[in-house]
Amino acid sequence: MAVFITHQVSIDESDFTLTATRSQGAGGQHVNKVATAIYLRFDIHKSSLPDKMKAKLLNSNDTRITSEGILVLRAQNHRTQEHNKRDAIKRLAQIIKTSTYEKPVRKPTKPSRSSQRKRMDSKTKSGQQKQLRKKLDV
Repeated sequence: MAVFITHQVSIDESDFTLTATRSQGAGGQHVNKVATAIYLRFDIHKSSLPDKMKAKLLNSNDTRITSEGILVLRAQNHRTQEHNKRDAIKRLAQIIKTSTYEKPVRKPTKPSRSSQRKRMDSKTKSGQQKQLRKKLDV
């Protein structure tokens, strides 16, 4: 099964590993019996992502990426292991998507002649109003 990042890019489940551990925090009687927290490890170098995406991910200043190029996520928000797995995979896709996003290039535009004319007309009108506010010399 593949995890889709964009319409063209997807990663295979063999690209990351999921490990279950015990969650932190309070939990009552149930906490010491079940390993519900999930560690997701994603090796960027060995992944099936395009090289451009790999480079952007590795150059991002994300503290969850180790010096070996492994992205480590911990999911423990939910009570069940299955929900935490889904959460970790969704967060992985979101991290990849946001770190590889490119802003579109801005095309500089000129104001139209009519907008320039309207601007100048409003400025002259404003100036005339200010002239009318002056006191007359008698």
